[in-house]
Amino acid sequence: MQDIQCFFYDLFVASGVSETAAKYLNMLCLLIILSILLFIADRIARRIIIRFSTAFSERTKTDFDNLLVSHRAPRRIAHLVPLVLTINLFPIVFQDFPHFEKYIIMILKVYGILLTIWIIRSVLKTFESYFKTLPRLKDKPIDSYIQVAMLFIWIIGVASILAILINLSFIKFFTTLGAASAVLLLIFKDTILGFVASIQVAINDTVRIGDWITMEKYGADGDVIEINLSTVQVQNFDMTITNIPTYALISDSFKNWRGMQASGGRRIKRSILLKGKSVSYLTDEQIERFKKIQLITEYLNQRQNDILKSNEERGADKSVLINGRNLTNLGVFRKYLQSYIEGHSAINKDMFIMVRQLAPTPQGLPLEIYCFSSDKRWQNYEYIMSDIFDHALAAVPYFDLELFELTTGIINE
Repeated sequence: MQDIQCFFYDLFVASGVSETAAKYLNMLCLLIILSILLFIADRIARRIIIRFSTAFSERTKTDFDNLLVSHRAPRRIAHLVPLVLTINLFPIVFQDFPHFEKYIIMILKVYGILLTIWIIRSVLKTFESYFKTLPRLKDKPIDSYIQVAMLFIWIIGVASILAILINLSFIKFFTTLGAASAVLLLIFKDTILGFVASIQVAINDTVRIGDWITMEKYGADGDVIEINLSTVQVQNFDMTITNIPTYALISDSFKNWRGMQASGGRRIKRSILLKGKSVSYLTDEQIERFKKIQLITEYLNQRQNDILKSNEERGADKSVLINGRNLTNLGVFRKYLQSYIEGHSAINKDMFIMVRQLAPTPQGLPLEIYCFSSDKRWQNYEYIMSDIFDHALAAVPYFDLELFELTTGIINE
């Protein structure tokens, strides 16, 4: 390169150009040659490294090297070759202009730091994609950890660039920066809170990717699709996306439905409202009519015998129904629903099953069905619950009961 420098300089001087102009023209020619050389070196280095890494990744069984290629890490590593050549050859180009050389070296150092950051970023993105393919880490907030690592790398990189630009040592620059730590804490408050929250969420296993959560404060009701340093993304069931601050998972309350999804069933808890005045004791004629309902035939026979025996022992005067023990249409209906649910094919028989009467309200007498469906998928769950209540509502008149409905005040003529 020095021989070429002398050649161009001697050529311009021999052409009658002044020495100062010959130096500038010589530098320009060397700069053009160096640029062409760097372009060729970059292309060759890229081709060799990319081909080698691609061939190597195809022969290995792990996906890590494939992801490394897809995130363009080899391509960015190849840029180090022209950078090294530039650092070694630029002093020759600017040999006659040492004041230029200082600024060029500064720019090259800044470029080297940025290139290093981009290489590290590609490697971290590769780790992120690779960890997400591992079953045991698939529901962990990997994005948060990668973002934290990138945040520290950018802080160190930017600090290094500033230290180079102001011609200050790296350690001394950080010592000076410590005085401004309060301002930095204020600027990165949300990031720091998100980082701490991400660690707590991961350690306590509060939320995983894929969990169904409900957070009314933020209007979120759906599946967690991403957990990163600043936000948790929830895809609601209407396909909208809600972004929740990560630290809100620690500071605010929310409902995680993972326990239900991991259990043996999904709870059904709903009531039907009956008119209180339709509840009555059963006469012998009603009991005989209800015995035709197969689910409660055996129950009625047994209960009727027990009640007759008990009333005879007590000497109850049954000319008035209220005397002694009696069956009620509501109690028999409750037993019917219990038997119906216990025999329903979509109900988990190993979990709690109950039909109970709640406290009367101005809107009627609630009769609550409490059980768990075996199928926890939303659509199937709704179908099972509707099927049960379709049957329950249609069965009400068979027990001489009436459903409660608010009147509209409109009189039909």
